[in-house]
Amino acid sequence: MSDQPTAAVLIIGNEILSGRTQDVNLGYIARELGEIGVRLAEARVVPDIEVEIIDALNALRGRYTYVFTTGGIGPTHDDITSACVAKAFGLPFGRHPEAERRLLDYFPPEKVNAARMRMAETPEGAELIDNPVSIAPGFRVENVYVMAGVPKIMQAMFDGIKAKLKGGPKLRSKSLTMYTPEGEVAEPLALIQHDHAEIDIGSYPFTRDGRYGTTIVFRGVDESVLERGFQALQAWANDRGVETKQEA
Repeated sequence: MSDQPTAAVLIIGNEILSGRTQDVNLGYIARELGEIGVRLAEARVVPDIEVEIIDALNALRGRYTYVFTTGGIGPTHDDITSACVAKAFGLPFGRHPEAERRLLDYFPPEKVNAARMRMAETPEGAELIDNPVSIAPGFRVENVYVMAGVPKIMQAMFDGIKAKLKGGPKLRSKSLTMYTPEGEVAEPLALIQHDHAEIDIGSYPFTRDGRYGTTIVFRGVDESVLERGFQALQAWANDRGVETKQEA
């Protein structure tokens, strides 16, 4: 999958790291990217600290086709993502005329204040990402897409940009649940992976009704290669009388 577009997600916010807020955005973005053939290759969580955000952005944006950030673009003092993106790119930072217009049209005059208008500030030249839920936009600078942390808003923003992303062949997967401990299947899995380098193979152990088991997930873009890897593992299980179940 070396020619597959890749992506990283940068989750920003002390509330995630403290455990107070459970992130659900990562799973949504991963699923949606898979639908258009973009491989999510990395995810990071950083606090609301300027140097941490800038360092992570600069590391990720040069490594992956796309970087998606979530969180830190609201009206409060700790919402510093937008300014950090400007610093990461070395761009001036200030009021975006169209973002300002949208906010002024949305809020009645008595509700307009300096805190809310902070949400109109972007790096110079940023392209806005529409927010059909609460109007305050996200934005894009080069390959970095900056979105809200609130799941409903983030999902609406992502849905708006999804069609503009250049993907590749759709990522496909096949899963086989095996009622055998992970240690028993490790060696054959290594051999199958060696023979099928074009696919990713993940191993996920579990206990269910007092029984040890392992779910093996094959991921790739070539369905025939996925099937060969899958059948090789199924044959190994059949030879040893291991109970299996194909998962959706």
